Amino acid sequence: MAKIRVLIVDDSAVLRRLLSDLLAEDSQIEVVGLAGDGQTALTKIQQLKPDLVTLDMEMPVMDGLDTLRALRKIYPKLPVIMFSTLTERGSCATLDALALGASDYVTKPANVGSVMASMSKIREDLIPKIKALCLRNPVFALPVAHPSAPPSTTATTAAASALGSKSQPLPRSIFPKKAGQSHAPEILAVGVSTGGPNALAEFIPALGRNFPIPIVIVQHMPPLFTRLLAERIAAVSGINCREGVPGEILRPGDAWVAPGGFHMEVEPCLQGARLRMTEEPPENSCRPAVDVLFRSVSKVYGTGTLAVVLTGMGQDGLKGAEVIRNAGGSILAQDEASSVVWGMPGAVATAGLAEKVLPLSELASEVLSRVHPHLQIPAGQPASPSLS
Repeated sequence: MAKIRVLIVDDSAVLRRLLSDLLAEDSQIEVVGLAGDGQTALTKIQQLKPDLVTLDMEMPVMDGLDTLRALRKIYPKLPVIMFSTLTERGSCATLDALALGASDYVTKPANVGSVMASMSKIREDLIPKIKALCLRNPVFALPVAHPSAPPSTTATTAAASALGSKSQPLPRSIFPKKAGQSHAPEILAVGVSTGGPNALAEFIPALGRNFPIPIVIVQHMPPLFTRLLAERIAAVSGINCREGVPGEILRPGDAWVAPGGFHMEVEPCLQGARLRMTEEPPENSCRPAVDVLFRSVSKVYGTGTLAVVLTGMGQDGLKGAEVIRNAGGSILAQDEASSVVWGMPGAVATAGLAEKVLPLSELASEVLSRVHPHLQIPAGQPASPSLS
């Protein structure tokens, strides 16, 4: 199998060499070039045709955001992983980069001790993301004039990526409702990871400003990032979206993003249900974890649970989705064509737990049709004016 060809772009010669040595340890990855600024990077991309670029945020001549803007005009499908810092400025810049089309990001370690410890942390974060983003083997330098086809409205495929098979189509609806099962969701629980900020920026606003049930979200992100993400979702959607706070009551139309570094759960209370944060051990190497949220939501809401699993690497959410399904709740999953990485939704779909597997553009309409069964909302359309 051909190696994944990586171009490293960073203004620090020391970090370029450390990253190069780190990636060279993996037999599936080949570092094909190094660049110290964005302008040089754009030239080397044309010359070397890498499969993926790692891009530093702060560089001379042309910084990471300007480089990304220029890169995306020419190479719209080339995977790009940003390097950012765990600061307010770095977090804002990272979210800006994701909005501009960056595929994912890795944060530079802080307070981890030695250089070796720092590089070990980067290795743990970076290499799995490189492999996940390059599994699709995207065509290098796909011309803007020839965009990829829009997500198919037919059923997506169901074979697991590990099996490398796409021969069997997955039916878009595979679970008939059980007699007596609730058809009106009481809560919307969302799990998402790689590609999540952009997916949420499309999905949540399409639900409308007056969405009538609470929304709880786990996006795999570190502290600070999650607060800024919640603020951005609120700004683009008009929905009251905030980072989760222990003890807050779940109210219709409010959205809560699990804070980085904490698991977020839902628990019953006299007013209905409230949020709970814990620092229990990570699950699926994640804290917050989707499985933790899904289990707690299912315990409180049972058949009134509607879960949506969006783009993301790994399998977080799979076990929680099984708990929701066994309790009579419903699960929807994003399809492979519209996902940045079809790990999390693919695991749920392949396990047969998703009632429907849909393009991102159709998921909000499906949710609204369940919350407002009397409304006829065309696929891919946002909520009607009466709901927004």
